[in-house]
Amino acid sequence: MWVIGDTVQILEKCDGVCFFFCFYINCFIFQGIFPSNYIHLKNACVKNKGQFEMVIPTEDSVITEMTSTLRDWGTMWKQLYVRNEGDLFHRLWHIMNEILDLRRQVLVGHLTHDRMKDVKRHITARLDWGNEQLGLDLVPRKEYAMVDPEEISHYGMEHRHRKKDTPVPASSHHLFVQMKSLMCSNLGEELEVIFSLFDSKENRPISERFFLRLNRNGLPKCPEKPERHCSLFVDLGSSELRKDIYITVHIIRIGRMGAGEKKNACNVQYRRPFGCAVLSIADLLAGDSKDDLILKVYMCNTESDWYQIHENIIKKLNARYNLTGSNAGLAVSLQLLHGDIEQIRREYTSRFTHGVSITRKLGFSNIIMPGEMRNDLYITVERGEFEKGGKSVARNVEVTMHVVDSSGQILKDFISFGSGEPPASEYHSFVLYHNNGPRWAELLKLPIPVDKFRGAHIRCEFRHCSTKEKGEKKLFGFSFMPLMQENGRTLPDGTHELIVHKCEENTNLQDSGRYLKLPFSKGIFLGNNSQAVKTTKESFWITSFLCSTKLTQNGDMLDLLKWRTHPDKIAGCLSKLKEIDGSEIVKFLQDTLDTLFGILDENSQKYGSKVFDCLVHIINLLQDSKFHHFKPVMDTYIESHFAGALAYRDLIKVLKWHIDRVTEVELHEHIQEVLKAQEYIFKYIVQSRRLFSIATGGQNEEEFRCCIQELLMSVRFFLSQESRGASALSQLQAVFLSSFPSVYSELLKLFDVREVANLVHDALGSLPTVMHGDESLQAVKLQSIGKTVESHLYTNPDSRYILLPVVLHHLHMHLQEQKDLIMCARILSNIFCLIKKNSSEKSVLEEIDVIVNSLLDILLRTILEITSRPQSSGSAMRLQFQDVTGEFVSCLLSLLRQMTDRHYQQLLDSFNTKEDLRDFLLQIFTVFRILIRPEMFPKDWTVMRLVANNVIITTILYLSDALRKNFLNENFDYKIWDSYFFLAVIFINQLCLQLEMFTPSKKKKVLEKYGDMRVTMGCEIFSMWQNLGEHKLHFIPALIGPFLEVTLIPQPDLRNVMIPIFHDMMDWEQRRSGNFKQVEAKLIDKLDSLMSEGKGDETYRELFNSILLKKIERETWRESGVSLIATVTRLMERLLDYRDCMKMGEVDGKKIGCTVSLLNFYKTELNKEEMYIRYIHKLYDLHLKAQNFTEAAYTLLLYDELLEWSDRPLREFLTYPMQTEWQRKECLHLTIIQNFDRGKCWENGIILCRKIAEQYESYYDYRNLSKMRMMEASLYDKIMDQQRLEPEFFRVGFYGKKFPFFLRNKEFVCRGHDYERLEAFQQRMLNEFPHAIAMQHANQPDETIFQAEAQYLQIYAVTPIPENQEVLQRDGIPNNIKSFYKVNHIWRFRYDRPFHKGTKDKENEFKSLWVERTTLILVQSLPGISRWFEVEKREVVEMSPLENAIEVLENKNQQLRTLISQCQTRQMQNINPLTMCLNGVIDAAVNGGVARYQEAFFVKEYILNHPEDGEKITRLRELMLEQVKMKLIQIPIHFPNGSPRVCRNSIPVSMSPDGARVIPRRSPLSYPAVNRYSSSSLSSQASAEVSNITGQSESSDEVFNMQPSPSTSSLSSAHSASPNVTSSAPSSARASPLLSDKHKHSRENSCLSPRERPCSAIYPIPLETSQRMPFNHIGDGALPRSDSNLPGPDKAVNTTPSSWSLDSGKEARNTSESGKLISPPVPPRPAQTASPARHIASISPSPAGRSPMKGSVQSFTPSPVEYHSSGLISNSLVLSGSYSSGISSLSRCSTSETSGFESQGSEPTVTVSSYSVPEEPVRKESKTPPPYSVYERTLKRPVPLPHSLSIPPATDPPALPPKPQLVRPNNLENSSRRTEQVPRPRPLPRKVSQL
Repeated sequence: MWVIGDTVQILEKCDGVCFFFCFYINCFIFQGIFPSNYIHLKNACVKNKGQFEMVIPTEDSVITEMTSTLRDWGTMWKQLYVRNEGDLFHRLWHIMNEILDLRRQVLVGHLTHDRMKDVKRHITARLDWGNEQLGLDLVPRKEYAMVDPEEISHYGMEHRHRKKDTPVPASSHHLFVQMKSLMCSNLGEELEVIFSLFDSKENRPISERFFLRLNRNGLPKCPEKPERHCSLFVDLGSSELRKDIYITVHIIRIGRMGAGEKKNACNVQYRRPFGCAVLSIADLLAGDSKDDLILKVYMCNTESDWYQIHENIIKKLNARYNLTGSNAGLAVSLQLLHGDIEQIRREYTSRFTHGVSITRKLGFSNIIMPGEMRNDLYITVERGEFEKGGKSVARNVEVTMHVVDSSGQILKDFISFGSGEPPASEYHSFVLYHNNGPRWAELLKLPIPVDKFRGAHIRCEFRHCSTKEKGEKKLFGFSFMPLMQENGRTLPDGTHELIVHKCEENTNLQDSGRYLKLPFSKGIFLGNNSQAVKTTKESFWITSFLCSTKLTQNGDMLDLLKWRTHPDKIAGCLSKLKEIDGSEIVKFLQDTLDTLFGILDENSQKYGSKVFDCLVHIINLLQDSKFHHFKPVMDTYIESHFAGALAYRDLIKVLKWHIDRVTEVELHEHIQEVLKAQEYIFKYIVQSRRLFSIATGGQNEEEFRCCIQELLMSVRFFLSQESRGASALSQLQAVFLSSFPSVYSELLKLFDVREVANLVHDALGSLPTVMHGDESLQAVKLQSIGKTVESHLYTNPDSRYILLPVVLHHLHMHLQEQKDLIMCARILSNIFCLIKKNSSEKSVLEEIDVIVNSLLDILLRTILEITSRPQSSGSAMRLQFQDVTGEFVSCLLSLLRQMTDRHYQQLLDSFNTKEDLRDFLLQIFTVFRILIRPEMFPKDWTVMRLVANNVIITTILYLSDALRKNFLNENFDYKIWDSYFFLAVIFINQLCLQLEMFTPSKKKKVLEKYGDMRVTMGCEIFSMWQNLGEHKLHFIPALIGPFLEVTLIPQPDLRNVMIPIFHDMMDWEQRRSGNFKQVEAKLIDKLDSLMSEGKGDETYRELFNSILLKKIERETWRESGVSLIATVTRLMERLLDYRDCMKMGEVDGKKIGCTVSLLNFYKTELNKEEMYIRYIHKLYDLHLKAQNFTEAAYTLLLYDELLEWSDRPLREFLTYPMQTEWQRKECLHLTIIQNFDRGKCWENGIILCRKIAEQYESYYDYRNLSKMRMMEASLYDKIMDQQRLEPEFFRVGFYGKKFPFFLRNKEFVCRGHDYERLEAFQQRMLNEFPHAIAMQHANQPDETIFQAEAQYLQIYAVTPIPENQEVLQRDGIPNNIKSFYKVNHIWRFRYDRPFHKGTKDKENEFKSLWVERTTLILVQSLPGISRWFEVEKREVVEMSPLENAIEVLENKNQQLRTLISQCQTRQMQNINPLTMCLNGVIDAAVNGGVARYQEAFFVKEYILNHPEDGEKITRLRELMLEQVKMKLIQIPIHFPNGSPRVCRNSIPVSMSPDGARVIPRRSPLSYPAVNRYSSSSLSSQASAEVSNITGQSESSDEVFNMQPSPSTSSLSSAHSASPNVTSSAPSSARASPLLSDKHKHSRENSCLSPRERPCSAIYPIPLETSQRMPFNHIGDGALPRSDSNLPGPDKAVNTTPSSWSLDSGKEARNTSESGKLISPPVPPRPAQTASPARHIASISPSPAGRSPMKGSVQSFTPSPVEYHSSGLISNSLVLSGSYSSGISSLSRCSTSETSGFESQGSEPTVTVSSYSVPEEPVRKESKTPPPYSVYERTLKRPVPLPHSLSIPPATDPPALPPKPQLVRPNNLENSSRRTEQVPRPRPLPRKVSQL
């Protein structure tokens, strides 16, 4: 019971050895004892002490969740393996192991706080992933721990569920770059690699450069310093993650001028271009990382294009560049990271720990952070224009740059080539070979400190680099540029054309004072320099860009900051402030604010308005997202640096002035800016007043309050102005309301909470209530209400009570108009969240009263409104709809959850009339029905659903009292009661409440927290039902279906509560109408649909039966009640069986049989026509799927019989369209004919063709009539031309209680499949019932077997008894026609069991050989709607030895007559069958022939002892004489040379021991049969002669194992292991001592065969030498083939598997003329003058091989090669597989093959039999020779087929047979008329179908 890990509660400790504990499972307490070392003690707390107490460990909740979740996963994980979900199986396995490792780390407790938080985050992420993959519930969390639903509001719960659905996208991105190597074959010099980000759209770089050096091998030069070869490009905005942003890589080599120069040519190193690579950042957007990426390196064709090589590569201008080498490539690793830089540092600590350089964006980032200190000057060396300088070729120019301070000293380490490389003191450009106009485009960063910036300048020196041996660099000019102007402004951004001053090589530039006086730029001169610029063609261009938080390039900003030096410029400076760039203002924010308030203090009257405007501009500037982060800077300034104690007066004054002038149109734009800034204006006002109060001790307090009151009065007046439509006034009101809530916190610093609340209440209350105004204003107004609810002011209970009415007022208006529902929902959610937090406060109860009175009704109507709207097709809109609906639902649930008894009572008392109460109840019941819809919450929100259900059931319990008090008796209202019951039913049926489907741990949690809410609601339903009284009649039968659905839930307590309601319904229905037919009808209708959905079980059936039977014991209508309960119970049995069978994958007999049982039950017992027709079509579909086409046709015929040929319209039903009854019946007829055709049951199809043809003819529809006649003709052709298999039939008994109800302890006869023998049928049955036990005998089982809790199968074959004997007895009818009547329309089957009475005579065993004949009568004929039907009646008779002998002789004589008649009428072209039959009669080789009969019955002793058998003895004598006469006529014809005894003296060579062996086999109809006994010949001499041919037979006692004593009688029959079983095996085989070893039964063959054949598929016994036969004794009848058009050797008939079926219905056996099938028509007999070939089927030119089908030639062919056991011969052409016992060796053939008769009486009958052709092929050395050849008697070679056996050409088509009801003449026998046998009537349908 207990497993490791279960939680137990310790109750007692005993001597320190063991613990007593109790263990909780599903609220049941189990007590036990364990050794103390088996228990691990954990701290825990107990909640809800008592029956439902909960033991909760005090460990970390994440650990508890992990433990519980892993247990649940463990079970489901194994199921993944079973379901072959390998991928998820392995992934979950890894996740579980990872969680276990993380759990171990948490349990150890050695983690830091940050690491613990990180581990929990990983754990919960994996738990949520696994739950999602396995379809488990979503777990709402708060800080990685599960949320307790009792400690959080419904909105909070709903918010926690949806929290994961909206991840916040990262606004900042970073690119990590790691340089690995440069792969190139011609390396040998050091390289510089420069990375940067390039914007191809704006054609400019957007980042600084990442610079690193490579050694001669292409590897990083300093591998020990990771920061030298990896960098992080930071602060990329989302707008910069696009495909036109590229990573550019420029490679510069350090070496000789020419790459191919000799090493000793020059020793000077130059920077020379090498190659370039480009990669789009779009390649990283998909995968975020690229490891070991190889970039192709390109080189420009001309060096003059080097500056734009990356642009050419991006634009794919292939003519301007090419690859540096075929194998050149740059190996890098790239990764795109998302999030804040600090977050990146935490998540990727390893990279930052080892070191990484930071590469910034050019300039400031998108968001400028306060406190960021930067002073970077970016210089781009663009290009130059130089003269040749007297040289014949252009110069090789190199630029050297220095940063020089004011004293002329070079500043050290202030030139940065890029991140990754430390700054240097000088810069050397790369050299372009022989280029006087070089373009470099190299970016440098000069991080010069602010203190060194003033007076500093940059100097660029130009040198010509010689390529001679010395490699000297000659100075020929220089340029310079100051970094700051004299007025304090820095160098303006942009491109500067500098003057190139020429100089000599030895010019000293150390003295900067000498050249600083010179002009440095064309058109720009120093202030006092009047020296003209000499005309020069040489220029040098650079681009500068300053990124500084301390220096400015704006003169207006400098003038404002230095306002005291120029007082006259103050007004101008204040006006120009709005034109200054925002970045310049925020850089000097504190200085600017000090300046503004300084000017205000200096002269407020003159500059007050302008300072106010400037302050408003700065405040609004901070609203920009780029400067949003500077708001804290301003807050800090206000709190710590602001010193304007008198500013509040001017600020209030100017603000009021602007608000009072809102109606002036020309000021609207400016006033709008003022209102946007009101938050910080109030902050300055409040802080100024506080400073003033501190300084003056609180003076002028009243004055200040009056000013604020006047200001707010202006605000209220401003807000109260109404406007129509979107006007400027409404825009101003919207702007004010959007920022007004931010003022509350500032007012609270100076005023009391109640004062502020009243001020806000008055302001918000002044808003106009008109809802048809500007919609944008209404939205902003609601947003202001929402911010008010979220503000700190609302959290205070005192202020909340003041503000709540105005908040609810505005909410009510918006909800009433159904506007801004999203905002309304959020406001309500915040209100209820706050109520939940403060639920212990007394003020909350009063607030609940206010909310209930104000919003409950409108909240219900809103939910009804939004849920009734059609959902939008867009996914975003649909999600928004779900969010809004969920929030309103959460608000309603939160409100109901907070309501107490007092609230409910006040609510119900508040309704003035019952109509109002009625409307409210209907409304809330409807809303509850909506809330418990499956689509209301996502599937995995089980926690939310349970919380909602708990609130709903609590509310229903409160409202039930109101229902009982106000709407019963004379105030009864059906609608509200119906709504209540409907709600209760769907509440119980919710999927989330079906605890049986939960895991054990989940079920335990639910029961502990909520109990089983279904039982609670069920008890409430029962209570309310009992209160209805006589009004219960209003709900009968409407509530039967819903209540029945509730009782089908597998909850015992719920069933016990609800099932008695059905008794109450029966009682009240009985009182009203005297019966309860309505209850019965509704129960039956609903049971079928509900149980087909998988509801109900066997336990419910038993409980339903027992409870109701107990309830009706004392009722006056007990008998009818018992009948109803029994009927419903039987229906449940069948429906449960049907459902269980339908769960199986393939169509098998159980499915078909169960459907038949249910179909018949609806028809016979319930008379439910619609359900009957539905199951007809279900059965039809099953038959089609199993390819049972004949059964499918019979099934569809049941529906056809319900219809008439009328024009009555029928509605659309199942797959049928709306049509007339005639059309539907026509459609059914055609479908049935098609199925009969596919099932080769053409005779039945002909009848239907005739019927529909009659209808066509009556309507003169000759077109369709012609088609139908042609179809009918084609069916006749198929009868004559195509071959049909004759199936075998098997009796099956199902015994034991484990079988389904429709099989239990019943016996059936089954029609086997094609080619299916007994062994195959046994195997199929055992496969369908794998737990069944095969019975080893054929006796009727006793009661012990019937009542056993097991499954027993009893199977043996039976012989069909044809009903239509006239066709079979009539001469001249082809076997193709007769074969149909042998196995169709069969009601009766039989099998024989031979046994001995008294003392057995060993000399002549026929004296005591009796036969027990059992006849089985079915409820329906086979074939029918099923492949099997139940046995309705058994008839058992015993035949005496004399009667047995008479029957054998009658059968043999009939066979002889038939063969003689066929030969005389030339129906038989080959007389071998007759010859072999005569040979067997004359020379009986087995058991002495008829001589044994003479010895047994003609002796004096027998006659004296049996005087009552005198007539029978006379009859036996007459039959013997008749046989002698027929032999005397035929012997001279067939044996002209003498006696047939000659045959045994001329055995051919093939009879040698090495010759072929003939293995006899039985046909499907050979046993057990009344016509398969043998009779002896007329003389012992003939018997001795025949025995020489067939082989000497021994006694048959060994075959009948029940007879241990041997016998030598040649006419006796034998017993097998069962008294019902005989064998046709040779006695020599049966007497073999090794027989039991050779043929042991396996399990699948353990069912007892009625005939233990040594020649069967399971017992292949080779014959003894004495039993071998010559080939000329093999019958030549053609055996069946798969296609009649193919030659014999090419045909292979494959067994087609199908299903078996049964039926337990009891219908009549034939049909009348009203649309039912009768016996198929029999074609007329041809005239005697006609060619016999016209009336017989095609004859195979050679003997047939082994096949279970009948040949198309005559079937009565004597077989001397058939081996008999003790005189029992089975020579039927088509064997049945059943055992049959015979008497003599002379006569053994099937009744179905002869013209014998079958008695209809109950007395034992004797039927004449004849021989038939055996079907077993000749085998030579266990190998089958070609079966289709004819052998001469004395030769081994095949002989050509005689011309007489060839198939004659067809002449005239066969005559159309008359209708089967007419009497047809027999032209072959004196034209005498024979009336067909009257068919057995079948009952008419009870009514015509309406469907």
